[in-house]
Amino acid sequence: MTRLALAAGLCALFTACATKPQVAALTPAIPGVVSGGTPIEVIKEGFAGTEGPVTLPDGSLIFTETPANRITRIADDGSTSTWLENSNGSNGLGFTANGDLYAVQVLKTRVGIVHPPERARTLADNFEGAPFGRPNDLVVAKDGTVYFTDSGARLGPNDPKPTVTPAKPAVYRITKQGQLQRLADDITRPNGIQLSPDEKVLYVANTAGEHVLAFDLGADGKVGPKRNFAKLAGFRQTDTGPSSGADGLAVDAVGRLYVASTAGIQVFEADGTALGVIPLPKSPQNLAFAGRDKRTLYAVGRGSAYRIAALTSGLTERAK
Repeated sequence: MTRLALAAGLCALFTACATKPQVAALTPAIPGVVSGGTPIEVIKEGFAGTEGPVTLPDGSLIFTETPANRITRIADDGSTSTWLENSNGSNGLGFTANGDLYAVQVLKTRVGIVHPPERARTLADNFEGAPFGRPNDLVVAKDGTVYFTDSGARLGPNDPKPTVTPAKPAVYRITKQGQLQRLADDITRPNGIQLSPDEKVLYVANTAGEHVLAFDLGADGKVGPKRNFAKLAGFRQTDTGPSSGADGLAVDAVGRLYVASTAGIQVFEADGTALGVIPLPKSPQNLAFAGRDKRTLYAVGRGSAYRIAALTSGLTERAK
């Protein structure tokens, strides 16, 4: 056996085998965000679903393969490995300051801690007796408050009808005291959710809408009225209704908002001004900053994972 064949055989035994990422495209210039001509690297394709990216303390990234019921890690060298099996169909992820990994989960619909195993527990699985339809994304505030979305049950033509009517699509908060509160139930399809760096604004992506939505958060816990924050490119009418494809959200250290959508990665100033779009080979579903200095922007979607060297950095005081 040649050395090359032996190396290939050993590589096949390990899921963490690294391959050099391929360059799929180059970015346009977005001042303060990316230089023009920055490579968009394809880390890997063929994942079983791609959602929920969040950084680990060592700068590596984990994301969810929801249909495969696992959480996958991307190391700095681009290698991938299974980080957690049997994730209960985890979708969006978020860490607390003490290292608890919170996840919205879709096999048994609930929100709770999935890691470490000795602290795993359910925080909420229904609202006023109605089970969640399809919890989608979450963000954990610095004080441990959890904000999450439930996009609502989306049954296929062959799926059995639920025996209990699920809760309608909504945005929720779980306080640090463990109280579940519904913040909004008038958004057609709430999806990605994010907090501004100062945690005074809550952003929500409405996949069926033309705008990213925002709610002002008071120091007393009060939530202001819903408002249109930024207009999305790529909004269109489809056979199933209007759609922008707006999905996961990220913020950088200076408060710019990043939106995964049909158009690509859309970037907005903190006042809602559109700065530009980074087109990707496949429409992204979610995104996050990672790397040891959090200056690498990762995007996942449609079974693929990408990364881009950024001019800015993500937040250091929160995992995302």
